[in-house]
Amino acid sequence: MLNYQKFLIKDLKNVVFLGYSKSFSEMKKINSNLNIKTYIITSPDQKKSFISTDGVHVFKKIDKKFNDFIKQKINVKETLFVSIGCRWIFSKKIINTLFNNNLVNFHGTRLPYDQGGGDISWKILRNDRIDNQLVHLMDSGIDTGPILMNESSLIPHECKIPIDFKNYYNAKQIIFYKKFITKLKNGDSLSLKHQVNYIGRYNPRLNTDISGWINWNTSSIHLSRFINAFDEPYQGASTFINGKKIRIKGATLHGGDTSNHPFMTGIISRHDKNWLVVSTTDQNMILIEKVINEKNKNIMTDLKPGDRFYTPSKNIDYTFSKTIKYNSLGLKD
Repeated sequence: MLNYQKFLIKDLKNVVFLGYSKSFSEMKKINSNLNIKTYIITSPDQKKSFISTDGVHVFKKIDKKFNDFIKQKINVKETLFVSIGCRWIFSKKIINTLFNNNLVNFHGTRLPYDQGGGDISWKILRNDRIDNQLVHLMDSGIDTGPILMNESSLIPHECKIPIDFKNYYNAKQIIFYKKFITKLKNGDSLSLKHQVNYIGRYNPRLNTDISGWINWNTSSIHLSRFINAFDEPYQGASTFINGKKIRIKGATLHGGDTSNHPFMTGIISRHDKNWLVVSTTDQNMILIEKVINEKNKNIMTDLKPGDRFYTPSKNIDYTFSKTIKYNSLGLKD
């Protein structure tokens, strides 16, 4: 409930999670310990990510069935609605009337910078080493509502690929959520910190199959970041070698070999059994630990010095021309 630039829920009894997060099970335990009942609502596509779907309610869209479920099951004045990775866009009318303005969103960046999706891969691409746990009120825009609470920390040095970032973020998110929900349960009011509209950045969503084509003409630093941005838990960055499409994982920037020429980029200069030394456009090499074929087999032993990784320009052009959009059923055509 909004009250003179403050947000509070006088008698919080329910939390409704909208979307999907690996942290939902731990957050549900936190709610239970605070005598708060938990509901989970998700999309058909995100349902696939749940280990157990017991108590998970699935809706394709915000329609009469969705509205009836909320109105019949929940007293909205006593309920906090929490969007995490939610696939639906909520109109101002829905936020005001159906959710009683009690709809918040958990976001992993320093808003207004990095509104939008794909935040972890974008962080790796830009070498952003600051984690930010943030919750904001939702309005009709994308990640534009006033901020209620946030906490920043340095991402540990050992975090290199998306799974590392995700594990760190999820652990921090659970701690942050407990602080936030405890404040609301205690009846505390939270000040609204409105986002300014003259700075910020929007990041479009990413899809590994579409966005993950390697451009070997970029610098060694950007190459290593790009490959790492699509590493575990994703399928890996895509390219070709010896006429076949493959995916690459386990890239490390390496400055311990001889200098290159731009024409050498993508060439395997040395094969050291467990890794490849690959030339780039500049003075650094990159070390590659996994080369995976379309049967999901590591084919490192099949490669030899002199083989070259390359990506046809049509694949690069496709990456830049495609806008990635998801809905409740998954990737939109």
